[in-house]
Amino acid sequence: MRVNLPVTNDHGFFEFRLESIGGLGANLCGKILGELGALYLGLNSSNFASYGSEKRGTPVKSFVRYCDPEKVIRINSPVEKPHVLGIFHERLAGKIPVMAGVDEQTMVVINTNDDPDYVRDHLKMHAGTLACIDALQIALEENTRINMVMLGAIAKVAGFIPLDVLEEAVRNTIGKKYPAALKGNLAGVKRGYEELSLTKYDNDGKYPYREYEEVKRDWGYANAPIGGVNTVPGSTASNDLTASREGYVPLFHVEKCINCGLCDTTCPDMVYQFVEGEYRGKPSMVNKGPDYHHCKGCLRCVEVCPTAALTAELERDHDIWNIHVRNKDLIVESMEFEDTGANSIVNTESGN
Repeated sequence: MRVNLPVTNDHGFFEFRLESIGGLGANLCGKILGELGALYLGLNSSNFASYGSEKRGTPVKSFVRYCDPEKVIRINSPVEKPHVLGIFHERLAGKIPVMAGVDEQTMVVINTNDDPDYVRDHLKMHAGTLACIDALQIALEENTRINMVMLGAIAKVAGFIPLDVLEEAVRNTIGKKYPAALKGNLAGVKRGYEELSLTKYDNDGKYPYREYEEVKRDWGYANAPIGGVNTVPGSTASNDLTASREGYVPLFHVEKCINCGLCDTTCPDMVYQFVEGEYRGKPSMVNKGPDYHHCKGCLRCVEVCPTAALTAELERDHDIWNIHVRNKDLIVESMEFEDTGANSIVNTESGN
């Protein structure tokens, strides 16, 4: 089939930008959108992703461009002013400039269960249309991944992608490779397409427009010290790993803890705190629970705990920031915590 693009930029392109972290499937979502345009919608399209270590929890961007078949896409630079912006994890806002290039014409799709007005303030959104979808909850209910729900929502707000064509693309691209997951994937795509809510925000001066800028480090290949010095060491106190989590956190039940230390032993990011105290009437090192500022949600501690003192719970259901002491409060009050995502040197998957 051949579709007509509703709007294009000065180059004649309709552009998508996906902001995510490794593990949520934004790269695959971008690839499917790219194939969708070229193979199913009668358009020319291109797709590429930008990421570092390709590890769970590290920032990921995916870029997709469409244009009419009479044109040729010769640009391979990042999408600066997207027509559709997909934000796969709401905690990315404030850590990296996900809202750069967003104006009145932008459709912002975000994975959240919060009120649109609250989300707009959290994003400091200049203007545009905000599309909220609880992709995490839908993914849990349909036994699929967040990226399938986001794919459906992103296709919907684009305004020219039919659901049946999108479903056909999903069947042909990942259905053959993962046939057992196809039913859940299609259900997630459909619900993402049908269940998002839209809220339009005009430029009311509440938040300024932000230009897109590439993230640049002080040191690069031309001026880095000789010898391969790692300027961003792993597991540092300044690393904020909250955006690495995929919805679950280990919830600590202090009354069940026997202070065995297995959680501390298995934790790849050393988030457990033990202080001097008493256990069963005797002096002992007592577990204060995990530091959620540095916990990336791998849940290895839940698997190894012998007494169920740690359970996997949905983060949004618990006010975890007021449950346990954080290392941030114990180190240096003036220290800034702005880095998002785990460093590859300490990032691991579950032991199972």
